Amino acid sequence: MTADLWVGMMVLPLLFLLEGLRPFYKERRHRWRHAGRNLGLGLVSGLLGALVTPLLLLAMSRADAAGIGLRHWLGLGPVVGAVVVFILFDCWMYLWHRANHRIGLLWRLHRVHHTDTAMDATTALRFHPGEILLSSLTNAVVFVVLGMTLTVFIAYKAAMIAVILFHHSNVAIPARLDRALDLVLVPPSMHRVHHSERRIETDSNYGTLFSVWDRLLGSFRRRADIQAIRFGIGRFGDDNWQRPLALLRLPLVADAPGEAGR
Repeated sequence: MTADLWVGMMVLPLLFLLEGLRPFYKERRHRWRHAGRNLGLGLVSGLLGALVTPLLLLAMSRADAAGIGLRHWLGLGPVVGAVVVFILFDCWMYLWHRANHRIGLLWRLHRVHHTDTAMDATTALRFHPGEILLSSLTNAVVFVVLGMTLTVFIAYKAAMIAVILFHHSNVAIPARLDRALDLVLVPPSMHRVHHSERRIETDSNYGTLFSVWDRLLGSFRRRADIQAIRFGIGRFGDDNWQRPLALLRLPLVADAPGEAGR
């Protein structure tokens, strides 16, 4: 198993336990059913991602052998190059996430993630296979442009799974810690705003690992009454739409007026 799978298998059960012991949003019911549905969809998407991974590895190895990519063009050493590629790839993830909210076709797929009305750590795995496929194919190109290495790829994926599980989680953490984290990383409070059904909030806080991109590019948003946030997009919140098979066909449903290209 890869490093990110090991990290996920350790972090997800721990967060799920803490969500039961110290939840931020209390009185959550049907936690196990909710988790099962998200994990079911996540499994399908994860299997597709695993099938595409050889393409990513091939793109990295061929580009590295040919000396293609920003890391090579700038003549960066192994350590500096790894740090630069890691940071720039996280910037790309921010831009890709923002595009998923702006481009109609991408939003159709990405809204599967946002229709969860009870966000917790398992929401971090709730992605449509179509989104995973498009993201993977696009990443293959970005890997070549940056000069991504296997080591940096593994490190980024491991860090990403830990952080996204954490910032999607329903674990209550001290406000001071949350505020300290958002100086560098994306903490739960910041990402809860992103999952609000208010469009102005959904279209903010796109960061994956680092919060700096939202600050630099004008999409950072805080909200004082985090407890009052309603999750979802205002549609598809009923139980019938929360089942994996329904979520798989959700992109085929027409957009509401004004919804496309959020």
